[in-house]
Amino acid sequence: MLMGLPSGSRIWLAAGVTDLRKGMDGLSALVQTALQESPYSGHIFVFRGRRGDKVKVLWHSGDGVCLFCKRLSDGRFVWPQTQSGAVSMSAAQLSMLLEGIDWRRPKRTAPAPQDPDRVHPTRAV
Repeated sequence: MLMGLPSGSRIWLAAGVTDLRKGMDGLSALVQTALQESPYSGHIFVFRGRRGDKVKVLWHSGDGVCLFCKRLSDGRFVWPQTQSGAVSMSAAQLSMLLEGIDWRRPKRTAPAPQDPDRVHPTRAV
């Protein structure tokens, strides 16, 4: 993901639709005005376009502002229903989002780990 997230950084999804023609400066201004945050805080800000197949991620790496863009070949990025403000997410959820996975309801595919103290009866041969 994004060349390693700084420890302690929070991840914010900008709810609703964003005009993704905006670049670093336009998205930084949006962070300040719409989200009431500083784009230089080290937090990660994620924006989705109208069609839902493209996201832009903005963050300050300590020595400059970084902008990452991804467009899915097929499908759409799963986004919160709310139309304003921001939604917080974990680094694992961001990773799922960027892979096109529904990060809101991840489903474990492996069986739950077994309790090592549980004794399994064996059949007599």
